[in-house]
Amino acid sequence: MLTGKQKRLLRAMGSVIDPVVQVGKGGISGQVIDSVDEALAARELIKIKVLQNCPLETAEAIAELARAVQAELVQVIGRNGLLYKQNTENPKIDLP
Repeated sequence: MLTGKQKRLLRAMGSVIDPVVQVGKGGISGQVIDSVDEALAARELIKIKVLQNCPLETAEAIAELARAVQAELVQVIGRNGLLYKQNTENPKIDLP
């Protein structure tokens, strides 16, 4: 569980990154979950964009992805969301 201070740091870091994964009309599929898991392993913090043709609401889709990959949901703004999952072998982000 992330503290408020940690979330604030991650939100600041996430404001300058581009979305890495897009969720479209196919919704949350196995391929999307695999892409999110691989991106989190490589980067620890990723931005996800939910397109307008997605059958799920934005917050619902991002929360479902977070549960599927056991990541922390940092923030949802508009159609974008931030997910964080610490890489235990090679951490890239040092949280306070």
